[in-house]
Amino acid sequence: MADMTPFKTEMPVQDPLVRNRNFSEVALGYTPEMAMKEAARCIGCKNRPCVAKCPVNVQIPEFIALVAKGDFEGAYRVIAQTSSLPAVCGRVCPQELQCEGGCTRGIKGESVGIGRLERFVADYHREHGADPEVNIKPNGKKVAIVGAGPAGLTCAGDLAKLGYEVTVFEAFHTAGGVLVYGIPEFRLPKSIVAHEVEGLKKLGVKIMTDMVIGKVLTLDELIESGFNAIFIGSGAGLPSFMNIEGENALGVFAANEFLTRINLMKAYMDDYDTPLKKVGRVAVIGGGNVAMDAARCAKRIGAEQVTVIYRRGEAEMPARREEVIHAKEEEIEFKFLCNPVRILSDQNFRVTGIECVKMQLGEPDASGRRRPEAVAGSEFTLAVDTVIMAIGTTPNPLLTATAKDIAVTNRGCIIVDENMQTSKENVYSGGDAVSGAATVIGAMGAGKRAAAAIDKKLSEQ
Repeated sequence: MADMTPFKTEMPVQDPLVRNRNFSEVALGYTPEMAMKEAARCIGCKNRPCVAKCPVNVQIPEFIALVAKGDFEGAYRVIAQTSSLPAVCGRVCPQELQCEGGCTRGIKGESVGIGRLERFVADYHREHGADPEVNIKPNGKKVAIVGAGPAGLTCAGDLAKLGYEVTVFEAFHTAGGVLVYGIPEFRLPKSIVAHEVEGLKKLGVKIMTDMVIGKVLTLDELIESGFNAIFIGSGAGLPSFMNIEGENALGVFAANEFLTRINLMKAYMDDYDTPLKKVGRVAVIGGGNVAMDAARCAKRIGAEQVTVIYRRGEAEMPARREEVIHAKEEEIEFKFLCNPVRILSDQNFRVTGIECVKMQLGEPDASGRRRPEAVAGSEFTLAVDTVIMAIGTTPNPLLTATAKDIAVTNRGCIIVDENMQTSKENVYSGGDAVSGAATVIGAMGAGKRAAAAIDKKLSEQ
């Protein structure tokens, strides 16, 4: 019989005023006893609403039932049937909007901690489990994957298991995409990403780094070299700006540059040649997860004060609630219903402040959210030394600029059909390159669907 305790088993975490000065993981994970206790809360619904809301179709009740029995390796095998990156998903997926959002236990209490359990199972396997024997029969066909982020890695893993010779072309010097350059170490340790990538290599996936497709090689050259299909999972790494006065001043960063320097280039470590420590008073513009990551990183590299400025109210913030709570615990300030109108600088063109205007919520806009409107005469100035713009990203046009036969939207997103094929024969795409900046699990789901479509097409040829 299920444990009907209405609340999740608490996850141990670092003290907020200790963790806001280090990059170690915030959440410390379940012990086996905690995991079994939490798993016992699952009632094993016959209609399985949690599975229906999982983009990669993890068989959630089955793996949780095995956790409840203490069969952690069995639980891992269930998850691994459909997910290539379980340790990643358990940490960064917005479970509250997906699997846990569909959990029946959430109707009269808190949902089962599905994400916490997935993280536990993946970590347990990494520390105690043995990798299964790889016995894949090659089918003689080759697929190129452009981008080693969540979509590309997932597509690569699924195709490799089906016998395809898969080569991943990654622009950076390390595979992982946003998992390594965007998401901070304290939310997702890079050693975990590296372990997941090594697992794909054991399936036979080849990963070539420092390969900027569209610059080093074109899509046509990949096809001419013998690849039967291509999947583009190049993400959305082109930053957006507000186009306000002073935005080019010294001390203004795009969030993805700021995070890349910290996460991939280790700017917070003294023995690396990419220092980024004298940020002083920091303003982060935006209300999503990237804004939370940038603000929390700024605090950790020694910022005197960090303020998040968001043009809507707290209830409208797209960031995960957990990340907002963690940021507040770490002494990050928030100014809601405010919007920057000008960035101030001194005679050396260095940032000295940011001028903002107060906002109020009007009628709903095209997104369905109430439109923020400036309040006349409400301008005020905040003294800052650094401004980080975290207002969104779009796909980098480098690849599509060299492939004119790939149709894109006016925002540069690649257009695909119902089978995830682009306007170019045997070239597929998915993830942020198609949708614009979204979630890791959404990109993984796109990678899975594309792999299935590629296999169906090539199997018929």
